[in-house]
Amino acid sequence: MLIEEAAPLFAALARDARLVFFAGLPGTGKSLLIRELAHLAHARGRAIHLLQWDVARPVFEAGEAGRRYPQEAGVTHGVIRLAVGLWARAAVGRWHAEHGPEALLIGETPFIGNRLIELARPGDAGAEALLAGPATRFVIPVPSRALRAHLEAERERRARQPLHPREREDAPPAVLRALWREVAADERPYDPAVYRQAYERLLTHRHALALPLDTVLPVGAVSAYDIRVATVDLVPNAGEAGRAIGEVEASHSTPAHVQRAIDGWRRPSG
Repeated sequence: MLIEEAAPLFAALARDARLVFFAGLPGTGKSLLIRELAHLAHARGRAIHLLQWDVARPVFEAGEAGRRYPQEAGVTHGVIRLAVGLWARAAVGRWHAEHGPEALLIGETPFIGNRLIELARPGDAGAEALLAGPATRFVIPVPSRALRAHLEAERERRARQPLHPREREDAPPAVLRALWREVAADERPYDPAVYRQAYERLLTHRHALALPLDTVLPVGAVSAYDIRVATVDLVPNAGEAGRAIGEVEASHSTPAHVQRAIDGWRRPSG
């Protein structure tokens, strides 16, 4: 493995887990960790499925209903964010019912700004027993200050010279710092302890653990998105996306209702 700090944990996850979600802000190493776990689990005979925000979200925005809610200055509309989370919770339950024990679902859960926070919150029956059970693990990568600075610099370099098409869509360093300030709720520089506590609180109702990271990896010629084993993306079809948007519209009748839901992303119980 490239990431030595993660090796013991990943060996256990690749063998025993049913679902693994990497929780955290952009620029914390989630994509590389997904790549590493996918390769390791595949080598152990697991069938790899992926749930990723930036892969599922465009389906919602492209449909007839979603076109009513375009991005604003590159930021996903609140209705779309709520709809993706609503769909994802049900989709995880269906995925579990439809796939045998050899399958492993690996995902990323940013949480900030209500991006897939529904997977962290306790809810009605359905997927709740699965999400709250020991076979589902949430991992919080916590880079050191030095590694975070390196990841920001690398993000800026890759924006100019991408090795993978998805790197063009990555949030630039200025956005990374703005998202951190939203987590910290002040102007302090990145603080691993504050960051860890914030995400551990969001995952109060889940099996979660923090993964401190400090190693700068020699991956200058490798994209974190370049997964070189067979994977299947968990994405909605057009009908599922449209129905989820309709449910959000019915339950959040005004823009103010939508904004209150988005602003409440820090609450672990909704």
